[in-house]
Amino acid sequence: MTMRAALLKMRPLLLQDAPFLVTWLSDERVLHYYEGRDRPHDLQLVHEHFYPKDDDTSRCLFLYDGHPIGYGQYYPLDQESKQAYGYDPSSIIYGIDQFIGEPSYWDRGLGTFLVQTLLVHLSTHFGAQKVVLDPQASNARAIRCYEKCGFQKVKWHPRHEWHEGSLRDCWLMEWNSLS
Repeated sequence: MTMRAALLKMRPLLLQDAPFLVTWLSDERVLHYYEGRDRPHDLQLVHEHFYPKDDDTSRCLFLYDGHPIGYGQYYPLDQESKQAYGYDPSSIIYGIDQFIGEPSYWDRGLGTFLVQTLLVHLSTHFGAQKVVLDPQASNARAIRCYEKCGFQKVKWHPRHEWHEGSLRDCWLMEWNSLS
């Protein structure tokens, strides 16, 4: 199957999308990379994690040819995070997280389209100067995807993320709109 970027759409996450998240986040193949296989999500956990009442994270669903296939979120980096990462406090920087929840869509280049969709959205609608993410160092597939989208590894974070019972090393990766 050849993937076409024009068939990928992003829209805000709706309450009725919760069953997709439950399905994806109970699949061990997805949990291996996102959240951890020791943390399957039921409907209550999905509501707690993805439908909070008051935060500045924008959550979205990705559809390919009308079929829900993944999740993404973006948020402006707060001043504390900018300072911790050594960024100018006045710069417009966003963080992103995303996953393709339908494994049948993996390894077909769709992740690149998904990340590029987020980058265009953030630079066009919010004036993002930089976008950051922090994949686990062992997630070679994700890192390759991000590098194809123009991200560069900028800082090693040892023992940064709790995942499946241990702290995992991560890379801080950055995309610069001026590059």
